Amino acid sequence: MIRSPLTNPYLLILPGFLLAAFIILWPLYQLGTISLNDVNRFGQLRGLNGVENYVAVFTDPDFLGALWRTFIWTGGIVVGTLIISVPVAMILNEDFYGRSLARVIIMLPWAVSLTMTAIVWRWALNGESGMLNSGLQNIGLIDQNIQWLARASTAFPVQIMIGILVTIPFTTTIFLGGLSSIPDDLYEAAKLEGASRWQTFREITLPLMKPFLNISIVLNMIYVFNSFPIIWATTQGGPANSTDILVTYLYKLGFRFGKLGEASALSVMMFALLLAFTILYVALAMRRERT
Repeated sequence: MIRSPLTNPYLLILPGFLLAAFIILWPLYQLGTISLNDVNRFGQLRGLNGVENYVAVFTDPDFLGALWRTFIWTGGIVVGTLIISVPVAMILNEDFYGRSLARVIIMLPWAVSLTMTAIVWRWALNGESGMLNSGLQNIGLIDQNIQWLARASTAFPVQIMIGILVTIPFTTTIFLGGLSSIPDDLYEAAKLEGASRWQTFREITLPLMKPFLNISIVLNMIYVFNSFPIIWATTQGGPANSTDILVTYLYKLGFRFGKLGEASALSVMMFALLLAFTILYVALAMRRERT
């Protein structure tokens, strides 16, 4: 039987692949070009300057601080989300009265704009009239107002907490899909063998959930690394740039200070860094699965 060229799977996905490549590679090419040029604040190229924009970014004291906070921000939210989402998904996967309503409630924050959520939290965290201070005072945990967003020691941890809360719905959805794919026969066999809940989780649930764990880690790492609204809507990187991460630092470079060449250089660096992390994690995960 002769196969028609139109049924070749590679040929069928070629248009979509070329479109995706154009969408990704063309802006990346433009960023690379701008990053190697002297650019005025209106985006006009004034000639090649080599790697001067990259050197300027590396030598900026604010860059290293933003880079370090980006690692803390990304790692804290991704790990915190995993720790909370796994038990939440397991509870929602159980058969109980009102499960459908509970699932809807868990997913509702995902339907709300992230910027709107951040603004609501900014009002709640207001140091003078915020609901959080009022609630904590009413139950006797504090006796005076706390300026949550005015100090780096409280602002950044609170922003990470908000990031975890808004990431839980998406991650829980992934885990629910994974849990629903595990055959019930395995749990029934484990129960007959006298396995405890912890043994069942460790020997059955966790191994079969690894592909979904890997997907959630990679996707959340990409989303959180580039997440802009929470920090910008609550503190705009303040006080004194103490809550800036790379994406807010990038915004300030490009649109506040008009340093488009340096902003483009930072964009290329962020893309390379995130790509390297993703490839490394996927390679390690695949190697663990093969062994």
